[in-house]
Amino acid sequence: MQKIYTKIESIVGNVVVVKAEGVRNGDLAMVGKSYANVIKLDKDLVYLQVFSGTQGISTTDSVKFLNKPMMVSYSDSLLGRVFNGAGVPRDKGPELSDNMIPIGGPSANPAKRIVPKKMIRTGIPMIDLFNTLVESQKLPIFSVSGEPYNELLARIAMQAEVDVIVLGGMGLKHDDYLFFRDTLEKSGAMGHTVMFVHTASDPTVECTLVPDMSLAVAERFALDGKKVLVLLTDMTNYADAQKETAITMEQVPSNRGYPGDLYSCLAARYEKAVAFEGLGSITILSVTTMPGDDVTHPVPDNTGYITEGQYYLKNGRIEPFGSLSRLKQNVNGDTRNDHRALMDAMIKLYSSYKESLEKKSMGFMMSEWDEKLLKYGELFETKLMDLSVNISLEEALDLGWKILAECFEPNETGLKTKLIQERWPKKRA
Repeated sequence: MQKIYTKIESIVGNVVVVKAEGVRNGDLAMVGKSYANVIKLDKDLVYLQVFSGTQGISTTDSVKFLNKPMMVSYSDSLLGRVFNGAGVPRDKGPELSDNMIPIGGPSANPAKRIVPKKMIRTGIPMIDLFNTLVESQKLPIFSVSGEPYNELLARIAMQAEVDVIVLGGMGLKHDDYLFFRDTLEKSGAMGHTVMFVHTASDPTVECTLVPDMSLAVAERFALDGKKVLVLLTDMTNYADAQKETAITMEQVPSNRGYPGDLYSCLAARYEKAVAFEGLGSITILSVTTMPGDDVTHPVPDNTGYITEGQYYLKNGRIEPFGSLSRLKQNVNGDTRNDHRALMDAMIKLYSSYKESLEKKSMGFMMSEWDEKLLKYGELFETKLMDLSVNISLEEALDLGWKILAECFEPNETGLKTKLIQERWPKKRA
């Protein structure tokens, strides 16, 4: 039975408080003509966050509790569609009301999870070759404002070898939203993609719902046997929305004003990454911007304790130092017999190149070995690190051997003789 209350105790920001009984945390309500959800219970006081904001709402407006949590429609009809953070269509298509499922449920039982052991190919050498993305992994992309992280996510959405892409945008500029939509439509990837987008001009509460909407849909696709890749941008905006809500509710702030349960909020979303035996999987790749390029900022700092490594996007490239896919060893021993050895050798030589580059900048005399390293570093950055490069893993491995052969003698690479004899490019007569 739906109860209706006609007295609102207080209105602060987008939060209204009403005295009510028999209400559950997370339930939906109607405040006037606007949807709201229960975000806090304090004895008989119920705190509701209004989706469309509280402008125009008075203390005499009616509040009707719907006795159900926030839900989203799930079916193949979602593919190719764009919705806002409340599940309302942005693409002028029909509203979907069939097969409604709750959002924000618990993560999968650890006993039902299987060990991640399958590679997700992206066509980006700095991922496929050096820090392989593994099915059911959870990885953040640490970056700063101004870096092309949204362009990187769009490329991954277009090229990743998965069945379904779920793209969740939080606090996006309208131009970024249009970029994602137009890019995926032109590439044809929109046909297996569903987007939940909150723009900077939308109500804050919708920002906090986007990850839950995205992951609830992804979970159902995975249980139907689909390999799902969830792309989220930007989790710092999500954390800022949680911070704004906590301030409105007068919670005692924690580090830099963020709520004390920031870690739990992030972990509850990232732990949705899972592979089910005999069914599908959910892989999460998220952007986390670092204010002031500060990795100790609460959002990237907490994220690092939850996820299985990270990608660092700096100067328009995925940096080989600092970037780490901790699960890559689960798969790169099975891709090609030279994958792991070549990866290690090329990164070691690139590290030596950085040292030679520093020596050159300080005016030291360059040796013949330094000159080789400088040539190698330039080729490595232009042919493998550049994010515009789009080649398969096998092509990237072959290209790696060619770069080594162009710059060094076989005995200078540190690779095993047997592997060199098998893979070293033959010189043309």
